Formats: sequence, C-alpha cells, structure tokens
Amino acid sequence: MGEKKEILHLIDQEWCKGCGICVHFCPKDVLELNRQAKVVAARPENCIACKLCELRCPDLAIQIITEQEEEHEK
Repeated sequence: MGEKKEILHLIDQEWCKGCGICVHFCPKDVLELNRQAKVVAARPENCIACKLCELRCPDLAIQIITEQEEEHEK
C-alpha cells in the first residue's frame, strides 16, 4: 500500500452558511456541522481528496489542498 497523502481542509467559516450540502456529499463522512452550524473537518484522516465538498459548496467556502498540489505550486 502507498503512503497516506497529506490533505489540508481550508474552510472559510465566514463564507459558510451551514447548508450541509458538503456534509451530504462527502463519501467518507469527514465533514459535519458544528454548534454554530458551520462545517468542520471532524474526521480529516478519512478524507480521500475527492473534492466533492469543494465542488458542491455554493458559497465556495471549502478548498481541499493535497500534498501533491502544494509541491506542484513550489
């Protein structure tokens, strides 16, 4: 098996309106809404970087950065 890649969840809490679309579409149950009804990465270790949350967020409040993308930008 390959190494687990580093995945960073950038979530803009000010932009998030708490609609839950990202939570619904996450295939690995990584995201959930907190007490303020804002999305958080509750189980980031389960993330497979499919980016469905990023693609489905109507507020553009989520960005998923992988280790490979970080290296490519350097």
